[in-house]
Amino acid sequence: MMNEEFLPANTPSSFFIHHSSFNMIYLHLFYTFFKIGLFGFGGGYAMLSMIQGEVVTRYGWLTSQEFTDIVAISQMTPGPIGINSATYVGFTATGNVWGAIIATFAVVLPSFILMLTISRFFLKYQKHPAVEAVFSGLRPAVVGLLASAALVLMNVENFGSPTEDTRSFLISVLIFLVAFIGTRKYKLNPIGMIVACGVAGLLLY
Repeated sequence: MMNEEFLPANTPSSFFIHHSSFNMIYLHLFYTFFKIGLFGFGGGYAMLSMIQGEVVTRYGWLTSQEFTDIVAISQMTPGPIGINSATYVGFTATGNVWGAIIATFAVVLPSFILMLTISRFFLKYQKHPAVEAVFSGLRPAVVGLLASAALVLMNVENFGSPTEDTRSFLISVLIFLVAFIGTRKYKLNPIGMIVACGVAGLLLY
């Protein structure tokens, strides 16, 4: 907190309001991404629906279009998509690198703490009926979170509108089907598929 003794007597009250709001966004960023990191079972893709719910719907730090762009950038850069998304969201929401650092640190911290704690006991108790029951409940939940993340991304920002721009919508659906079938059925390299779809977008849109 800034010490008021070092400020001029005629400092407007709006300065303190702005400064307080400026600090609060960092606290909200840390709390939000710590919570996402704590409950984001299933990895980065499972976190996407949680991230969208917080940063787009709840706080309004990003628009749906900005969130979609960040997901695309996160997929094209090295590292887990959940951590990359946190980094980009933190930077975009605050406009500086400290927001990116805080969001990234917050989303990683719960996993770091939990893995240090769990690793000491998991190998010893992994065959315990209670532990097996917990993991039996978590597995379908992870699948549900991944499915939710996929549905979150199937929006107008990614595919276009079938009524307003039919051509772009059909191209998007075609690229989606090629990428899905290519990786699912023919086991094509995902990196090569990303590059190929990017080139296709450059040529077709």
